[in-house]
Amino acid sequence: MSDIDRSQAERLMAQAGFDALVIFQPEAFRYAIGAPAGVATMWGRAGAAIGLVPADASMGLAAVASDHAAGSIRKAAPDIDLRIHRVWIDMLDLTGAGSVEQINEAYRRLGAAGPRPETFDRSASFALLGDLLKERGLERARVGADLEFMPAADFEALKLALPTVIWADGSEMLRRLRAVKTPREIDRLRRAAKAAESGLVWMAAAVRPGASVAELSAAWKAGAQAAAGEGGFGLSGYWDFISVGPDLSDMSAVVTPGALIKADVGTLVDGYSCDGARTFTHGLASPLGREIFKALENAFAAGLEKLRPGNTFGAVHAAMLASMRKDGFAEYDRGHFGHSVGGGVGIEEWPFFSAGNPETILPNMVVALETPFYGQGIGALMIEDQFLITDTGAECMNVLPRTLRDLSAE
Repeated sequence: MSDIDRSQAERLMAQAGFDALVIFQPEAFRYAIGAPAGVATMWGRAGAAIGLVPADASMGLAAVASDHAAGSIRKAAPDIDLRIHRVWIDMLDLTGAGSVEQINEAYRRLGAAGPRPETFDRSASFALLGDLLKERGLERARVGADLEFMPAADFEALKLALPTVIWADGSEMLRRLRAVKTPREIDRLRRAAKAAESGLVWMAAAVRPGASVAELSAAWKAGAQAAAGEGGFGLSGYWDFISVGPDLSDMSAVVTPGALIKADVGTLVDGYSCDGARTFTHGLASPLGREIFKALENAFAAGLEKLRPGNTFGAVHAAMLASMRKDGFAEYDRGHFGHSVGGGVGIEEWPFFSAGNPETILPNMVVALETPFYGQGIGALMIEDQFLITDTGAECMNVLPRTLRDLSAE
């Protein structure tokens, strides 16, 4: 099932002057079509999987994908108009086969002409896209493509293959479309946040003098997986950036009294990654560490007060930076204080809480608000929570206290 809000897509394409949107990035293909793009996308080239979203919401979605991925796509998204190109992997129906000759006969039944391509045939994929556009009367239309993803050589080949199409950059429109989440996307991110935070509870329980970064990471992962199991859902991945002590790059560090322990973590549910962070100690942190963290708490509160629909992402950044300045950090500078989250290739998605960003905060966005501080010789400190933007404000998806917790006192 696609996660695209077709009415929103129709509105945004009308504003951009697009008749359709063509998607090449694997993560965006999954978002648009509702199924994984397949292994052929490993080459990082355009054409292995292509999603077609007509501006007219009454027109169905369509896709071009490999014969290897076709089965899973048809199962996950049976309503998609799917066109198939061949890749390098043999795919046979050998039901009932008992001999080599029967295997050969299965190959003959495929009726495939010539050898398979080295990886995939880009020209064949683009030709299939051309068929889809022509059948929908879009062969001379203005079509947006996600050029932020597409290699320049592939775009040149696309223009040569489909010369009557008026190609334009649809990257910004696609980003704006993906920034507002559907209920299914929100549910994935909510479950991911719950699992990741449960992992932090397990990690905190494992903190003791001598505990290593690796041990804390293992405890966090075990807790996240246990929470997912108890919740009846699976994790499609997880990541953590855990640091202990004053040397930010020392992955062999162990817990010592008063050392800062920063855990920036996330789990993935159906490809959607949450993002959150907490800071702990085992024993009282240094006076400077406590002063820094207090400033981070104040900045987080200042940003949270601005985190409501109608404000801009830049206004949140300005409030948080002003708070740090008020607390004496005159030279503190931060490129962004958070970002959207979702199903992108990385953890952080556009829009960002960055200086001067005019993008408006909208209901049903899911964002991570963060106040980090990294100081070699002191350590890392961070507060980060994930929020659903509602019609009137922001709903936090996390429940752990945002304080600098001394676990030796608990």
